[in-house]
Amino acid sequence: MDGRPCSKVACVADAVSTLTYDYADSMAVLGPLSYTPEPHSYDLCPKHVERLSVPQGWQVIRHVVMRDLGFPA
Repeated sequence: MDGRPCSKVACVADAVSTLTYDYADSMAVLGPLSYTPEPHSYDLCPKHVERLSVPQGWQVIRHVVMRDLGFPA
């Protein structure tokens, strides 16, 4: 393991995204892995990013880096 581990219990994969919650707005925000670990966020591996689910009525905001989609930087 070279990077930060996934925050899910018993997962040993490297994290690729950071998840934060905004409880006041019923929103989950998923973006690129933060530069440093944050105490109130969760770092997730690709498997857990794909399996992300939120409570009914919540919205998920996914921030995508364009170069990850094949666009030049």
